Amino acid sequence: MSDLLERLRTGLPPEALITDPDVTASYAHDMASFCAAGTPAVVVLPRTVEQVQHVMRTATALRVPVVPQGARTGLSGAANASDGCIVLSLVKMDRILEISPVDRIAVVEPGVINAVLSRAVNEHGLYYPPDPSSWETCTIGGNIGTASGGLCCVKYGVTAEYVLGLDVVLADGRLLTTGRRTAKGVAGYDLTRLLVGSEGSLGIIVKAVLALKPQPPQQLVLAAEFPSAAAACDAVCRIMERGHTPSLLELMDRTTVRAVNQLASMGLPETTEALLLCAFDTPDPAADLAAVGALCTAAGATEVVPADNPAESELLLQARRMSLPALEAVKSATMIDDVCVPRSRLGEMLAGTAAIAEEYGLTIGVCSHAGDGNTHPVVCFDHTDPDESRRARESFDAIMALGLELGGTITGEHGVGVLKKEWLARELGETGIALQRGIKAAFDPLGLLNPGKLL
Repeated sequence: MSDLLERLRTGLPPEALITDPDVTASYAHDMASFCAAGTPAVVVLPRTVEQVQHVMRTATALRVPVVPQGARTGLSGAANASDGCIVLSLVKMDRILEISPVDRIAVVEPGVINAVLSRAVNEHGLYYPPDPSSWETCTIGGNIGTASGGLCCVKYGVTAEYVLGLDVVLADGRLLTTGRRTAKGVAGYDLTRLLVGSEGSLGIIVKAVLALKPQPPQQLVLAAEFPSAAAACDAVCRIMERGHTPSLLELMDRTTVRAVNQLASMGLPETTEALLLCAFDTPDPAADLAAVGALCTAAGATEVVPADNPAESELLLQARRMSLPALEAVKSATMIDDVCVPRSRLGEMLAGTAAIAEEYGLTIGVCSHAGDGNTHPVVCFDHTDPDESRRARESFDAIMALGLELGGTITGEHGVGVLKKEWLARELGETGIALQRGIKAAFDPLGLLNPGKLL
């Protein structure tokens, strides 16, 4: 420990090093439940690429593991410390280096907050679409590390589709530049896409070139109430089958709606079994909403209410963004699943999840990026009750098994981390895992970067 600190101090300012155990303990884990976390030896908060390189050279020389972190808003344990590690927090590297309206790119450091970037590019008439629910606090580096999504993915896609290039400090301290600033480019293997979603296990992202889009018109939102989740999922299928491209298509089940009302008195209709929110940011959103409203009615909606203006629309979206905090308030702990299935199987996924909740005697609310088939079943439980905690973990696994059964994936946007390591092996198979471990060894032969995560 003394040797580690002495070497780190040779290339870092005093304020970049945190050794107080009470403070370092606060950096030990992200927001996931049931994920083991160790005790870090030190927390480092670099401000420059050179400082990150110094940390990695020191770590390699002393064979000390390094756990990269952003804002620790993750839900899979990917940012959890291991015993004796260096926690490398990138939150101080938070500069927007460039915004180019001509090239439609932004160049940023990893600690930039998603919402800060979004507002900055809006001032130039541009738009950065990825918007995770934690967009006011999560960092771009964390978004890239977990390949995060958000509410707008149904039209605009996920983070991976907006990362053009990266600067990455490798395990031995070398600096790797991948990708491009150009609109097109296919030179060599696509290392940029490989690094997106790698959860800090291949390198430390220190700069990103991000694609931007022209800012769309303000969206309008429609809310549709359904007598069953199956009817709501039928409406989703009709909307997508007819070729509509909503900017948002979100579903909240009855449990979620009631939780949001309980937390914030939003006045959402508690008699509904499922609430579908659909938005368009087209030149004539009212016409698009009318067409979708007719499809919802045909699918069995009991009420369809289009918002008259952006303010009403934002109120509905605020209710959706509050879904996870509201469900977290139901019991003392939650496990948030992240299973994505083909849209055509969404109804089966929700029905199966309801059956699992009944089988295990638990409250499980589901909010969903319905347009993507990406569901977030939230298992609510009392963490002080050993039996309830056991049932929560078993129900979580049952939900993931159901997702795979329906042709889906164990994670659509939250990542693998610690929480889903065993399930990744089931999804990818023996050959897939072996190849991924080979890639990990090529980037990080000593296994120092975020050990125990992903693979």
